Amino acid sequence: MNEKKVIAVVGATGAQGGGLVKAILDDPDGGFAVRALTRDATSARAQELVKLGAEVIEADNYDPESLEHAFAGAYGAFLVTNFWAHMSADRELEEAANLANAAKNAGLRHVIWSTLEDTRDHIPADDDRMPTLQEKYKVPHFDAKAEADALFTEAGVPTTFLRTTFYWENLATGWGATRDANGVLTLGLPMGESRLAGIAVDDIGRTAYGVLKAGDAYVGKTLHIAGEHLTGHEIAAALTWAVGENVVYRPMSHDEYRALGFPGADEAGNMLQYYTEFAEYFTGVRDLDEVRRLNPELQTFEQWLRAHGHTIPTE
Repeated sequence: MNEKKVIAVVGATGAQGGGLVKAILDDPDGGFAVRALTRDATSARAQELVKLGAEVIEADNYDPESLEHAFAGAYGAFLVTNFWAHMSADRELEEAANLANAAKNAGLRHVIWSTLEDTRDHIPADDDRMPTLQEKYKVPHFDAKAEADALFTEAGVPTTFLRTTFYWENLATGWGATRDANGVLTLGLPMGESRLAGIAVDDIGRTAYGVLKAGDAYVGKTLHIAGEHLTGHEIAAALTWAVGENVVYRPMSHDEYRALGFPGADEAGNMLQYYTEFAEYFTGVRDLDEVRRLNPELQTFEQWLRAHGHTIPTE
């Protein structure tokens, strides 16, 4: 019997990594095994993964030695960073450098790096169409990940650069409809008439699994992914169906969004402005047919809502 290829999954108890863990464990004959990396192997989520058949090992993106130990003997890895835990581009780059070096030193044969576009390719840092953040970025959590791509290339790590996008889940965690002064559920996403590329977070993991099953076909390549491209009006219509109450799309301006004052509002406002002004590029490079070939279970927004519509807040 052929030995299974071990995939070390960073963020295995989180969103993207958790999706890949589930995809591998749901396919016991697929030829892959999970090594779930977590900072706390005793957590309830980590212990749940043990029960499901995953190997669980403690590691931290800021501890290079722990990463090398976790990667040792593995075939490949799924690598992701969580910018929102600290909201620092410098710290995200530090994490990425540690991951790239550990992958190189462990001799991994296929790494999937969860990354994003460099928005400065379209809006230079000195362009005053949107604020410059952290001294040299427009959308730090995009731009830093894109800068980090070169770390994997320079280290000679066989890498697939998986460019992700907006999660449908965000619409259930503060980005969705809120009630206006008259009590009307209102979607204020500042997208104008542009289409937003969205994806269910589990589909990031399932698509990554499809990349692994494709062997070397995507090594050295950049794959842009999404589940569907929708206008704000289309999102509001789908939300109306899901919550059983009319949801009206009244997009804010990007300046209004940046002024909302929550932590990271300037970052989120810049991101949404980028999505809006460069929607033709952003949706154009995300070939939904290619993504569906890798992940036949790819969900549209409506399909995601059928399973998760109950999580959409209406208060």
